[in-house]
Amino acid sequence: MSEWLENHLPKVVLAPSFIAVLIFVYGFIGWTAWVSLTRSKLLPKYEIKGFMQYERLFDSPRWDTAINNLYIFGALFIAIAMVLGLLLAILLDQKIRVEGAIRTIYLYPMALSMIVTGTAWKWILNPGLGIESMVQGWGFPNFEFDWLVNPDYAIYTIVMAAIWQSSGFVMALFLAGLRSVDGEIIKAAQVDGIPTWRIYTAIIIPSMAPIFLSAFIVLAHLAIKSFDLVIALTGGGPGYATDLPATYMYAMAFSRGDIGQAASSAMIMMLVVFAIVVPYLYSELRAKND
Repeated sequence: MSEWLENHLPKVVLAPSFIAVLIFVYGFIGWTAWVSLTRSKLLPKYEIKGFMQYERLFDSPRWDTAINNLYIFGALFIAIAMVLGLLLAILLDQKIRVEGAIRTIYLYPMALSMIVTGTAWKWILNPGLGIESMVQGWGFPNFEFDWLVNPDYAIYTIVMAAIWQSSGFVMALFLAGLRSVDGEIIKAAQVDGIPTWRIYTAIIIPSMAPIFLSAFIVLAHLAIKSFDLVIALTGGGPGYATDLPATYMYAMAFSRGDIGQAASSAMIMMLVVFAIVVPYLYSELRAKND
């Protein structure tokens, strides 16, 4: 008996977690995929009717708005967060005296939840309470900064808040990459008279390609599943001008009572995440095997 326990104890310990993941993750993914092929409304139905929910989804103007917003939000959020994070990491890599304090300040937003970030930025950008009111109080009565309530610019307020929240995390990733570069290579380049900016652009940054890819994957995943920041900051408004796929799915499931539409949008989101993550995992596994 003791020999059997010794050989099978790891399997026994892991079995409950494995079963739970199998049921509550993959089982519900399968259930969502099934419901997305039905005429489910307020309550689920299980008679398959084909891809009608997906046809309705792609014909929906609100879904088109959500996808367009995702393109805008994702592109700006990923690009600016990576550039800003890299610049901050290079600054800290100069061995400045107050590095610890500055690193803590940059990383502090990551300690906050997206709900807190969204609420804080909602106050900051509120025309009656935030930046606009403050600048007008300084003697500039014609100053306007109403992006939060302007349907054409509201999506950019979400970009601003998300960058503030995540750029410190990207900085930490890049700083770890910068500190992992062989110092002898840098010293040799300095002895040869290569300027510092050239050392970074020609030697250090190209060697950090895997870290850039990891940062991109993390930020893309955050962009696709963004929900709580949007709900706290704009609520998807004005109207549905700042809807993203996750908020569209929530609205269909809990406000409109349209489970079939919610399930189809959830499956599209999952496929997009898979399209980004699976090639990355494949390349990582392939590199390890090589």
